[in-house]
Amino acid sequence: MTLLAFLLVLICSIENVSEARNADDSFVGVRNQMVERQIRARGIKDERVLEIMRKVPRHEFVPVYFLDQAYEDHPLSIGEGQTISQPYIVALMTELLSLTKDSKILEIGTGSGYQAAVLAELAGTVYTIEIVPKLAHQARESLKRLHYNNVFVREGDGYFGWPEHAPFDAMIITAAPENIPKPLVEHLKEGGRMAIPVGQHPNQSLYLVQKINGRIEKKEIIPVSFVPMVGLIEKAGES
Repeated sequence: MTLLAFLLVLICSIENVSEARNADDSFVGVRNQMVERQIRARGIKDERVLEIMRKVPRHEFVPVYFLDQAYEDHPLSIGEGQTISQPYIVALMTELLSLTKDSKILEIGTGSGYQAAVLAELAGTVYTIEIVPKLAHQARESLKRLHYNNVFVREGDGYFGWPEHAPFDAMIITAAPENIPKPLVEHLKEGGRMAIPVGQHPNQSLYLVQKINGRIEKKEIIPVSFVPMVGLIEKAGES
């Protein structure tokens, strides 16, 4: 290859990288707008959470036909009767957990993997369980592609949690049971926090649950609308 040819190839490569970055950067403005208008304006104050919501590419976790709605103020279908949560709800549930870089988290209901990615930016390790095989596979691939190496995805029923890694500093449940599953409470560390929607549609509320002296204390946060929790909970008399 001549020097001229080499330089032409190098220039083309640089232009291609620049174009790719510009394409990705096209979402930066709408992400910032999402944070200011949808999240900060509604009372989310934790600057770490706000910064992570500016950073994590939600458009990487939505179906291609919803790409133009990736940063809008509503949930989106991801197939299999499931949704990716509204950005504000993701931020709110994350803020409620008061995470640190050492936190070990259990998520029940991986869905698209977006919430797990947000958690992974703030915590040490995220263990996440998805009952729908197709979604578990897709989320695992998305998280791997985006280098979230501290997230571990399991396909299965989340009712009994992930006992091998219990207890957990925090838990986040993204499907609504009628009552808080007892096995999950048992696997929550003393002083740990859980964000969970509880109830039947349309009468659901998001709760912050804290384990204090072996007992749980619940605080109702806001009304919400989540898909119902399914699986073993339906046979356990708790749903």
